[in-house]
Amino acid sequence: MPALVNGVVLRLTFRATIGRRRALLFALPAVIMIALSAVLTATAHSPVWRAEFLGDFGFSVVLPLTSLIIGVSVLGAEIDDSSILHLLATPVSRVSVVLSKYLVAVGLTFVFAAIPEYLAASIASGFSSKLAYGLLAGAAVGCVTYNAFFVMLSIVTRRAVPVGLLYLLVWEGLLANLVPGVRFLSAGQYSVGVANSIIHNSALNAHLTLGTALGLAIVATVGLLLVSSWRLSAFSIKGDLA
Repeated sequence: MPALVNGVVLRLTFRATIGRRRALLFALPAVIMIALSAVLTATAHSPVWRAEFLGDFGFSVVLPLTSLIIGVSVLGAEIDDSSILHLLATPVSRVSVVLSKYLVAVGLTFVFAAIPEYLAASIASGFSSKLAYGLLAGAAVGCVTYNAFFVMLSIVTRRAVPVGLLYLLVWEGLLANLVPGVRFLSAGQYSVGVANSIIHNSALNAHLTLGTALGLAIVATVGLLLVSSWRLSAFSIKGDLA
């Protein structure tokens, strides 16, 4: 039985992703969030901004944008220049390729989005606060779910970045906050739901319970990865994307 994760693909993907110039963009949103948190902590007269600002800016800007940049990078660049064909010509299974690249995306997003979320919350309320732990847990769930979607998106379309931005603005930013049913298909709501189960703060605007958020996040992630593996298999046969 072939291994589900390939160490060589992991290492090569990590080096290629972190070595590109766009890697500088990974840290930019996080640096801005941490800096703003420090400024507000020093100047704000009321602590009510903490959950609202860090929840909104962290889960609506930093986490999804970082996931988009990284999730699209780990596989999309190889598809664009057709170098993915060399990898698909090896005995490595399509599932292994997808999972290996996906794990790199999740790990890098955790470093550049989830940990900064924790640091920003720690500056605002302390390293052992419920706010810091809750935002870290929620961001971790977001890393897992968002990257499953963006890796899949990079396989099914060559316009993954603009389509991803449209998804974040319309689906996550607008519809998930206005249409109740959309919340069950929102990676952002999965993140906020997990975070709120620890923080218990209405400023987070969480609409899902912990069990619902985790269950839907798992189902969505597995489903998206299965679609990615199937689509990559079709690509290896046809030699191009539809």
